[in-house]
Amino acid sequence: MSTTEKSGIPALEMADVSVDFAVDDVWVPAAKHLTYSIARGQVVAVVGESGSGKSVSSMAVLDLLPRNSRVTGSIKVNGREVTGLSTAQMRQLRGPEVAAIFQEPMTALNPVLTVGSQIIEALRAHTTIAPTQAKARALELLEMVGLPDPAKAFASYPHQLSGGQRQRAMIAQSISLEPALLIADEPTTALDVTVQAEILDLIRDLRDRLDSAVLLITHDMGVVADLADWIVVMKAGDIVEQGPAAQVLGAPKDAYTKELLASVPRLGETLEGESSVDLVEALATAVAEGPARTEALALAAAAPEIAHPVLQLDNVSIEYGKKGRVAAFRAVDGVTLGIAEGEIVGLVGESGSGKSTIGRAAIGLQPIADGRLVVDGVDISSGSRKLIKSLRRRVGIVFQDPSSSLNPRLPIGESIGEPLFLAGEAKGAALDARVEKLLDEVRLPRSYRNRYPHELSGGQKQRVGIARALSLQPRLLVADEPTSALDVSVQARVLELLSELQKEHRFACLFISHDLAVVDAMADRIVVLNRGKIAEQGTRDEILRAPKEPYTQRLIAAIPVPDVEVQAARRELRHELLKNTPAS
Repeated sequence: MSTTEKSGIPALEMADVSVDFAVDDVWVPAAKHLTYSIARGQVVAVVGESGSGKSVSSMAVLDLLPRNSRVTGSIKVNGREVTGLSTAQMRQLRGPEVAAIFQEPMTALNPVLTVGSQIIEALRAHTTIAPTQAKARALELLEMVGLPDPAKAFASYPHQLSGGQRQRAMIAQSISLEPALLIADEPTTALDVTVQAEILDLIRDLRDRLDSAVLLITHDMGVVADLADWIVVMKAGDIVEQGPAAQVLGAPKDAYTKELLASVPRLGETLEGESSVDLVEALATAVAEGPARTEALALAAAAPEIAHPVLQLDNVSIEYGKKGRVAAFRAVDGVTLGIAEGEIVGLVGESGSGKSTIGRAAIGLQPIADGRLVVDGVDISSGSRKLIKSLRRRVGIVFQDPSSSLNPRLPIGESIGEPLFLAGEAKGAALDARVEKLLDEVRLPRSYRNRYPHELSGGQKQRVGIARALSLQPRLLVADEPTSALDVSVQARVLELLSELQKEHRFACLFISHDLAVVDAMADRIVVLNRGKIAEQGTRDEILRAPKEPYTQRLIAAIPVPDVEVQAARRELRHELLKNTPAS
């Protein structure tokens, strides 16, 4: 038994549970002989890479698997056996006894119904509550999950809310009937670290308030350290290790668990003589010293002089024009930064800070409103089509989602070779040779050139994206959140590959991310962006050891680390920051 049961009966009890899928008349196992339980008021995290069986086993609890699936073993919710229940019985179980928070709220919420109507629908489907009472309860729930304007959120459609607000709205719907078990399937993967920290605080608070059990499914070991009491580690459908969170994270026994933890980028580990604990102390010291003087902040935001920059932005502003009733919006305001040959500059900040806008402008995909933008000696401030076309050979971009950036109808060999062919660089046998060399560089077998994107894993597709971006040997590479959608182990390998290629080819790199721990592993300098303006910039050591801006301090404090004690100290420090500094 994995838990200390508070009520005597676990909220969830899995006993020898297996999930198989019928593929070409053969049963293929996805999860094998899983046994663990969760008590009321406890968080159990199921961790592992994509394909390990985490989500499949959790969806078996809700009977949300496709028709070609088969579930064996015993699954009990509040002591009641749920395997074999009819559709009508399962419908009554979902909501009052078990509910789910899905990874992507935009696909989980109905796009044609307001948030309020969806919560009311859930309430009235399972209770005899009157419409006016249901509305009052929905507003109460939206306030409970921390939405700043519950009435506005109630009347909004999902697309009118930010990612963090949509996630809160979905949580409000999930807890509307106060379920005994809450299944949180990658609830923070697509969110900024600051919003992620707020959602984790919310789940923790709701667990304590409702005494619900939480089944947390994630590949983020920092999130696990922040929230979980017990950890179940899965690999290829099997449980390889389970135990208390502090024990599994601090002294893992299985080789796979050790490998998984070793892949996690840890804030500060690349600083000589520094550890995560030291950085907590350094950040606490910076907070205790209070807000920096205006002159110091101005100095911190100033760009260093670079003799021959590959990319130079001088007081650049970027606007999105007026559309209908939507007024013009200035996404980037007065940004000055430069990147030298062979240098990696990390551009960090929350969603909406202007990071990706700057990245698109740097390669000529977004015109600028004011200022001067020079790429490899070419001033593209005017936005001339001829200049932009000449720039295409000198720049490359790696997108966040490799699945949507590759043409699904083209084999990956053609996707990689297309820029070379269109630029007139190579054709025929010479083109084939260049493609094979690029596949070698990104550590993919040459035989993969005939495969289509859907036949590759996420990490392999991202390697194809890198090969395509580097095909014309660019002077500047923009990496826009290149690993945010990947498992930690795959992320580590992609980051290592990108770092090796950058050292070999000496291209300048603008590395865009909201995760300072990832940027710490890659960047020489860090630029912190807040609402379109540079809050501060400096070397990696300067930003991480002594952040001057409260915004940067909050950003650093919000990053979870895979250590229970250290994460508890970081969480406490973050709460202190939020109390003592106004939100940006």
